[in-house]
Amino acid sequence: MRRELNALLLEERPKIVEIVSWAAGNGDRSENGDYIYGKRRLHEIDRRIRFLRKRLENAVIVDPSRQEKRDVVYFGAIIDYIDEEDRTHRVRIVGSDEARIDQGEISLISPLAQTLLRRRAGDEVVLKSAKGETTLEITSVSYDDDLPRDDT
Repeated sequence: MRRELNALLLEERPKIVEIVSWAAGNGDRSENGDYIYGKRRLHEIDRRIRFLRKRLENAVIVDPSRQEKRDVVYFGAIIDYIDEEDRTHRVRIVGSDEARIDQGEISLISPLAQTLLRRRAGDEVVLKSAKGETTLEITSVSYDDDLPRDDT
């Protein structure tokens, strides 16, 4: 989120302000596409900046390595599980702003995370989704930093 906020503040917003200033100097603003689009984009950027600042202001950093019950699935856990087709999956439970499914990071509020929470290795759980019910077997729970992270 910090990276996105910095990119908006230091790169994208100044470029759009420059475009809007240039377009405003070209005369009739009511028919100037660059001006109209630029103003609209500035509002979108400002709205996103406010959102990111508020989220960062209220963010609570949770250190999974401090988890005391390391055999139970909580926030920050890395879970390996097997689905009904004997396919192995690995996921990490993260905050909703951090979720990146393509990297195996799922939101704490996702149905899968909610199903896995407070479970242990060896437990079988039933995931209820729009596709129906699926049985999953948890094979391991850890809090090691096995999945790559980009926290810059």
